[in-house]
Amino acid sequence: MYAVVKTGGKQYKVEPGTVLSIEKLVAEVGDEVELPVIFVSDGETIEADPTKAAATKVVAKVLDQYKGKKQLVFKFKKRKGYKKLNGHRQQLTRVRIIAVGDQKWEKKAAPAAEKADEAASEE
Repeated sequence: MYAVVKTGGKQYKVEPGTVLSIEKLVAEVGDEVELPVIFVSDGETIEADPTKAAATKVVAKVLDQYKGKKQLVFKFKKRKGYKKLNGHRQQLTRVRIIAVGDQKWEKKAAPAAEKADEAASEE
């Protein structure tokens, strides 16, 4: 199951477990936020009507608040001697999608832990 959410003027395709960097949300690290849904698909049925798709909840957990890479903005007018250079760093929020509708994300165990569990069960 996946959904398309809209935040910060952009649209993102999300599934449980997806990690996104989106424009800054007003939330603390560790908080859970609900993102507005505009499209939902479960593999068999598609709901493209935004008012009906909004009934599906997409829950995300805030992992980090940070500044993005510096973007340079250069303005120039030929033969006029006009040059201007500015920099901009966008405020971003990194989130992990926890649930899309009734489908939840489950953290997978590390491969080393799985091998240790298998070895213990064989003995």
